Amino acid sequence: MQRLAMDLRMLSRELSHYLEHQVRVGFFGSGVGFSLILGFSVAYACYYLSSIAKKPQLVTGGESFSRFLQDHCPVVTETYYPTVWCWESRGQTLLRPFITSKPLVQYRNELIKTADGGQISLDWFDNDNSKHYMDASTRPTVLLLPGLTGTSKESYILHMIHLSEELGYRYVVFNNRGVAGENLLTPRTYCCSNTEDLETVIHHVHSLYPSAPFLAAGVSMGGMLLLNYLGKIGPKTPLKAAATFSVGWNTFACSESLEKPLNWLLFNYYLTTCLQSSVNKHRHMFVKQIDVDHVMKAKSIREFDKRFTSVMFGYRTIDDYYTDASPNRRLKSVGIPVLCLNSVDDVFSPSHAIPIETAKQNPNVALVLTSYGGHIGFLEGIWPRQSTYMDRVFKQFVQAMIEHGHELK
Repeated sequence: MQRLAMDLRMLSRELSHYLEHQVRVGFFGSGVGFSLILGFSVAYACYYLSSIAKKPQLVTGGESFSRFLQDHCPVVTETYYPTVWCWESRGQTLLRPFITSKPLVQYRNELIKTADGGQISLDWFDNDNSKHYMDASTRPTVLLLPGLTGTSKESYILHMIHLSEELGYRYVVFNNRGVAGENLLTPRTYCCSNTEDLETVIHHVHSLYPSAPFLAAGVSMGGMLLLNYLGKIGPKTPLKAAATFSVGWNTFACSESLEKPLNWLLFNYYLTTCLQSSVNKHRHMFVKQIDVDHVMKAKSIREFDKRFTSVMFGYRTIDDYYTDASPNRRLKSVGIPVLCLNSVDDVFSPSHAIPIETAKQNPNVALVLTSYGGHIGFLEGIWPRQSTYMDRVFKQFVQAMIEHGHELK
């Protein structure tokens, strides 16, 4: 390594000496600068096209599901071209919330009661101007589940709704307890292993529109919760199909990856402070069962889960909670068509933990694995302000299931 550094310094000095003494008419005027830039651009383009831009890996448990996706959701078989200047996992993950626009979506809020006396905030986009489904009773309904600390205001949720608004569907966003500004009525928040609140929401939505096609899509932790629900209930769900994006398949592997120094600095510590802020906001609700001051000293998501989440939901240890929270254990029991998009460079969900072999054993499951895209990134185009690859997968899959889902039966 030291010898390589010396060689690079020597090469740099020689190049600087050449440019200073030999290129007397100016760097760009001589053509040397243009040649260097052109050469670098060509080399980068060759590297990008050969190593970065690739077709995703499509893993399905049944040939019929694979053919269905190729016919009606072709985006999953097309080459994904990540943003040329930002294709690395961490860059994609960090930039998406800042670089993508936030489309205006007018919600109608509804608070529903839970069996334990709590309440859940639902944000509805009714799409009453739908030209394709003017009858509200049969208008397709899509339930959206945001990530760990997310709400209906997240850019990825807004884009999913905005991009698909023209299809005429109705959307409802499930905000986890205590994160969307509503009062916390009971000393309980949420976790990705406990599906009671999700079951309440699904039953409520379906009871309002029993004749409407009903689908769901979950992002990150929302996807983990959705898969755990589907794995527990099997085919006895009113949902017709589901999609997940950037799911953490094995909670132990996710935690281990996020505790690596750079990942902890960029992601883990920030998310931990967000979780702590939510707890502190409702501190008065937890003081009888949780040592809140101890929770506030957590430096990682694992420590937060050990001191707060696992205690709140009655797990004996953090390992018991993480085992129950991992959706890879329940994938084999999923009983409806599910498409799961993950990037293999996602630091939140390491590639070695993606349950490829399990997916191959369930005809209802399709994994779409891109080489790049990060965590809820999937940026594409020179200046990715609008839709992402993830948004396009969502739109095509939902439309395919609503309009052609009968072909899978």
